[in-house]
Amino acid sequence: MAKVQALIFDMDGTMVDSIPWHGRAWAEFGRRNGVDIDPVDFLARTNGRTAYECACELMGREVTEAECADITHQKESIYRELFAAEFREIAGFTDFARSAAERGLKIAVGTAGDRHNIAFTMSRLRFEPPPMAIVGGDEGLPGKPQPAIFLEAARRLGVAPERCIVFEDAPFGIEAARRGGMRAVAVCSSHSPAELAGPHVMTAVNDYNELAHSNFLETLDAVA
Repeated sequence: MAKVQALIFDMDGTMVDSIPWHGRAWAEFGRRNGVDIDPVDFLARTNGRTAYECACELMGREVTEAECADITHQKESIYRELFAAEFREIAGFTDFARSAAERGLKIAVGTAGDRHNIAFTMSRLRFEPPPMAIVGGDEGLPGKPQPAIFLEAARRLGVAPERCIVFEDAPFGIEAARRGGMRAVAVCSSHSPAELAGPHVMTAVNDYNELAHSNFLETLDAVA
């Protein structure tokens, strides 16, 4: 295997424990707009997809730019209001990311979230040093399971895909890593290890404390 040079983190459900609040936000959006939304089912169909793709899935058709902007603004504003009061990282994330950076690994974020949710998250995380690259879902790239977001993150880091490890909590993200030729770590905050399995998945954990206790970063040094 190629020696690892970079770690690329998805954001929601991977860096921060936000997926339940996205579900609640969709349910509240539906209540306010008279739309029947099963948040569990809708998240299963959209987690990792861009705002435009989510809006199209919600409406069952291609939406206009104005429709997408309205749906996204409403739902994400509800989400940020709900999660702000309960904001928390996936246990051990910032310590793990800091340790990785101290070992010389390049750090990036590759998320389908838009710039507003990225700013919301980054302003609340104690993320030092900051990531060297952030790729968001409102930059015109297709969402996961297409690999474009992760490949762009690797490009901005100047690292070949096979030298990157993607950290993901959703099946679409795990598949995007595979399609991009990247190895992956499954973060089981909202899915089981079986749902996030794949030949490229190095390990499945509940949080980053498990990775620290297993000396995950140290084992990467042994890879040629």
